[in-house]
Amino acid sequence: MARTTTNRRNSGSKQQDDADRYRRAADDALQQLDWAIGYLHGIRKINISRALARNRSFIRKQLMGEPEEPLPGQQTKET
Repeated sequence: MARTTTNRRNSGSKQQDDADRYRRAADDALQQLDWAIGYLHGIRKINISRALARNRSFIRKQLMGEPEEPLPGQQTKET
């Protein structure tokens, strides 16, 4: 019976490890998206960068449960 309890703990630990790994991968992907948004904003592809920023905002709020970050246009001065 002790073996069954140990297996359950290991299973729960593995699930948590998998969840942590997926969250880190999602964070990495969002960082890459942030870079792309900043780059597009910098080369004056404002409409594309804003659309991607809205998508990023949706992902952060709705799927990851994190607070919204400012859009690139709010972070840099538009000319």
